[in-house]
Amino acid sequence: MADDEATTLLFSGAESFRRTQRRLVIVCILLTELCERLTYYSISANLVLYCTNQLDFSDIDGTTVYFVFTGFCYIIPIFGGWIADSVAGRYNSIYGSGLIYIIGTVLLPLASVDYLETYGTNDDGEKMELDKESQTAYYMIGLAFIAIGTGGIKANVGPFGAYQLEDLGEKYVQKFFNWFYWFINLGSAIAFSFIAYLQQNVNFFVGYLVPALSMILSILIFMVARNKYREMPPGGSVITRVFKIIAEGRKKKEEGLYNLPSFLDHAKDTHGGNYPDQEVEGVKSLGKIIPIFVTFILYWTLYAQMQSSYLLQGVRMNLGFGSWIPAASLNLFNTVIILVLVPLMDLVIYPALSNYGVRFTQLQRIGTGMILASLSVIVAGVVEIYRKQDKFSDQIIADKHYNSSEMSIFVQIPQFCLIGASEVFTSISGLEYAYSQAPEALQGLVMGLFLMTTGLGNWVGTALINIVQAITGDSDKPWIPDEINDGYLENFFFLLAILMVLNFVAYLGVVYWLKRPIRLEVAPGVENPNYYSTSIKEPLESVSNHHYDCADPKDDSKYETVHFTKSQGSEDYTQIQKNKESTNL
Repeated sequence: MADDEATTLLFSGAESFRRTQRRLVIVCILLTELCERLTYYSISANLVLYCTNQLDFSDIDGTTVYFVFTGFCYIIPIFGGWIADSVAGRYNSIYGSGLIYIIGTVLLPLASVDYLETYGTNDDGEKMELDKESQTAYYMIGLAFIAIGTGGIKANVGPFGAYQLEDLGEKYVQKFFNWFYWFINLGSAIAFSFIAYLQQNVNFFVGYLVPALSMILSILIFMVARNKYREMPPGGSVITRVFKIIAEGRKKKEEGLYNLPSFLDHAKDTHGGNYPDQEVEGVKSLGKIIPIFVTFILYWTLYAQMQSSYLLQGVRMNLGFGSWIPAASLNLFNTVIILVLVPLMDLVIYPALSNYGVRFTQLQRIGTGMILASLSVIVAGVVEIYRKQDKFSDQIIADKHYNSSEMSIFVQIPQFCLIGASEVFTSISGLEYAYSQAPEALQGLVMGLFLMTTGLGNWVGTALINIVQAITGDSDKPWIPDEINDGYLENFFFLLAILMVLNFVAYLGVVYWLKRPIRLEVAPGVENPNYYSTSIKEPLESVSNHHYDCADPKDDSKYETVHFTKSQGSEDYTQIQKNKESTNL
């Protein structure tokens, strides 16, 4: 009896120790992301303001720099994910990217310091200062290092954190992504309030020094649990293998040995190919993931307005209280709505809906967020119309004079809150969708593809601004002139709303196409054929079987029931097996 009690106590103690270790790991990852996002948003928050006030860029050029920088920050993750999956592993990729990141963050305060005020002149009477060209060069090089660093981290830190909890089930993975996003927005809240205030009302040197220190702290925190992380070793060049599977599938399809639903099925070893069935199914899943991802691009174009056109609008509104309120601080309302809604949805709304048998799916949440984003730019357009109808007065922001409307900047709150609410539905669900749809070997690649949509969205924003400028710039009613008080920025906002509505319609079409009825095909003369699905793969959660009516492969006029079952060793993959008890209708 004593031995049994001792054994029970030993196992209880070991389990308690493992739980403590797992908590430490998750806390380290969340705090790492908190500090990294604080750094990133501190740099991006007033990037347009720095370019226009300190580097003497025009509004359009400053906005273009923001869009291009942000675009690269979210395009690079595709390469960061590939390096992690195929060469370095996620821990090493995050750590190495962090070191590159730090170099970039150190260059920004060095480019922003007032050398003349600090050092005066040398013995020959020459001024000790950076000329504009050198200052711009240091700043742009710093942004380049930051883009590489944040790209490498962003592709891997989310999947790396989720992997620590994957063995506990989908519920814990979903909770991780909810709180992961909550910490992201806590970091952005600090950036858009405290750091933005330092940049606007103290100086940019101090405003860039703090995020540099935050990035150093981020890497130190990440290293605390370095011996306790679960790590999936890299498995070779994932992208190369994907292209090899695609090439073999096309080649063998041309040989015409089998009549299969997808050309990729010809690459399976069960059909004479050289690749395991599950690996080929992983590549096939990309065909169901990428069409959804494409519809995210325009969403991110609208999202990027917060730190570009919304900021240009905000600095020409009454900041109040002696103009000390940072124009970028309106992003706080985007952040606050997220910090409130994430736990509310996770702990109250979703469980309540589930208790009543209502399943608010990932795809439904994504579509809801798109509608909210379109409402945000509509509100911004209405605000712009009334802003220009108000009285104007001189206002000094970061040592530059602006002819600003007396309309309070707080009128912008609804447009920021709507974007924040849209993030809770579209962005968080997009992260969850990207992770849940990807096989383990492709998770870094798929997360990189998802983040790449943000980069493409920013570049689409750049293209739209330049197209609008090219069409309306020389007219008597330019939409976005160098001084937006003389233009029609509201037309640009309404254009974005129209494009977003069209994008939403396209999204519904993609979802309908992916969820279309399953078509089963059988190769002629093949006995005991495998059955395949062309429908979208969704997490089955607690449901063990999904039933669908599908066309009889031998007679389209007949139908039979087939059901999904989870394949062995995988929570995400499904296979279709013929239901022997079903009867033709």
